Amino acid sequence: MSDTTAQPANDHGHDPHLAHHFDTPQQQFTSGKIGMWAFLVTEILMFSGLFLLYAVYRANHYDMFVVGSAFLDTNLGALNTVVLLLSSFTMAWAVRTAQLGKRNATVVLLALTLLGAAGFMGIKYMEYSHKLHLGVGPGNFFDPSDEVILPEPEPSGIIEEEPTRELREVAQAAESNSDSDPAAIEEEPRTTLPQPHRAEPGISAEARYHSFAEYTHTTAHASTHGEHHVPQFRRERLMSARPFFSIYFGMTGLHGIHVLVGMGLITWLLIRAARGTFGPQYYTPVDFVGLYWHLVDLIWIFLFPLLYLIH
Repeated sequence: MSDTTAQPANDHGHDPHLAHHFDTPQQQFTSGKIGMWAFLVTEILMFSGLFLLYAVYRANHYDMFVVGSAFLDTNLGALNTVVLLLSSFTMAWAVRTAQLGKRNATVVLLALTLLGAAGFMGIKYMEYSHKLHLGVGPGNFFDPSDEVILPEPEPSGIIEEEPTRELREVAQAAESNSDSDPAAIEEEPRTTLPQPHRAEPGISAEARYHSFAEYTHTTAHASTHGEHHVPQFRRERLMSARPFFSIYFGMTGLHGIHVLVGMGLITWLLIRAARGTFGPQYYTPVDFVGLYWHLVDLIWIFLFPLLYLIH
């Protein structure tokens, strides 16, 4: 009996990367690409449902988003956007170097992409920890601390901020009308008051001004100083924003999970690239993971303006 070498199970033993149920590497690559795009479409559909939830709540509870957005740091959100865009660039470059067989360049670029992903999660940890410290977490974690509860003013409370000309005119008109006709305040046109706080029956002009001053003071400082400044609200107004933080943590948390999955995949690619697995004849995993990472970047491009910029 002759000593012969056993043949592989398929007829393509010369190409270890070709699965037995494909005839050519190109057929395998095309089939995988179609499957990858199908998977990405399902991811888009999943996030589309969350975007629809966001739109419905924002349309029906605008004031809730005004309060919640005061706790978001636009600077950190913008920094995370830049980090993800740079990591997407290095990922695309890594795909190209893998196609050209540049092993060392592929390793470096994948490492930079992984570093960008880690930086994104580090910044997100800073944001999350600050909000949890203030007690404005999702669901049962929503328990605002005293730092964000604005104390009720004294009955003769002194207005610290200089009222605008429009507010002064409204207050003076209300006071003069109340001396001659107690019911005149109720007849005051409500459209003259700044939004989102309208006049309500039985609410004095001073109380209305306090409410609006609180709103403008909070949003102005939050947008200027970011999360280094702790916004303060009346308890009832802050409690009304509880669904906003559930939406925020739900959408950004799910995106964060995708980032962590991407980090695991990039680490896997990095190990294989260091072993010299990828080259002009085989770079499929790098290409497919690159598509996934670009989707993660694209989703954040939508999340950032919706949650951080649109007030």
